[in-house]
Amino acid sequence: MVPPLLLALFCTWGQFDNKTVLFLMGGCVFCAGWFLRICSQMHLHYRLPQKKILTRTGPYQYTRNPFYIGNTVIILAACIFSGLLWLIPIMVIYCAIVYSLVVRYEESHLRNKYGAPYEEYLAQVPRWFPRMEGGRGEDSPGALRYFWPAFKTELHNVVLILPFIAKQIFY
Repeated sequence: MVPPLLLALFCTWGQFDNKTVLFLMGGCVFCAGWFLRICSQMHLHYRLPQKKILTRTGPYQYTRNPFYIGNTVIILAACIFSGLLWLIPIMVIYCAIVYSLVVRYEESHLRNKYGAPYEEYLAQVPRWFPRMEGGRGEDSPGALRYFWPAFKTELHNVVLILPFIAKQIFY
């Protein structure tokens, strides 16, 4: 993801210059992506010292890849903060290609690790576009206890977005 993000950071060609609109739009988009990553982290416990199990709760009951969707939304926020709105469709395509390759590898690994329960999950939950007809009946009542650890784990996203905000402030 680094090369196109460097383009967003240093390119000024075709830059949209309404800072108020960019800050409001970029801030809302960033918060949506960050919130999705925090919610995903609360259920997956990635980077948290927990036993890893097949996660089917929280955002994982609607889509199999909420982390990557959150990443893509945060990358779109970087494009918005940069004022390069023309870069958004390019980044969507770029993320779709990169994450599709990553997901194919991960799904193979998870099939081997979890077997039949994962196959059932694959059949019930879409890879990318969430089904919003309601949950699959699975709940994780203890997920809120992971909010602060997940929040702290995901703070790096704020640091990653700061250069794009600085670009908008100083250029």
